[in-house]
Amino acid sequence: MEDRNIAKVRASQPAAAPQAQRPLDAALTPPVDVIEDTGGITLYADLPGVTKERLHLQVEADTLTIEAEFDLPVPEGLVSSHTEVGLARYRRAFTLSKELDAERVSAELVQGVLKLRIPKAAHAQPRRIDVQVH
Repeated sequence: MEDRNIAKVRASQPAAAPQAQRPLDAALTPPVDVIEDTGGITLYADLPGVTKERLHLQVEADTLTIEAEFDLPVPEGLVSSHTEVGLARYRRAFTLSKELDAERVSAELVQGVLKLRIPKAAHAQPRRIDVQVH
């Protein structure tokens, strides 16, 4: 059985770019946690080194895209002899379920952790049905 969180927010990875284009399109894929409650989805993405000014969030149709850039500073006068994180970009895309209200996404960035709240659409919210007795 498919996990309910994955059904509501599905990560999509871009197809591999040809070798000639890879350096320009290359980006790190940030780790993400998705938590569902009765009111919607909360998504946490680790984006160390990213500032608000260099974070770009977009919802187009049913796709949520997270893109960010960060600096990899090397102290003046020093040269890096080994680099494990050679890319200074993050990119991640998700397909949003129709149960989610993409018009009311809220975002908060605190100490390198992006928190996105995506509420459920009104039609997907649980509601109580009153029973009338005659």
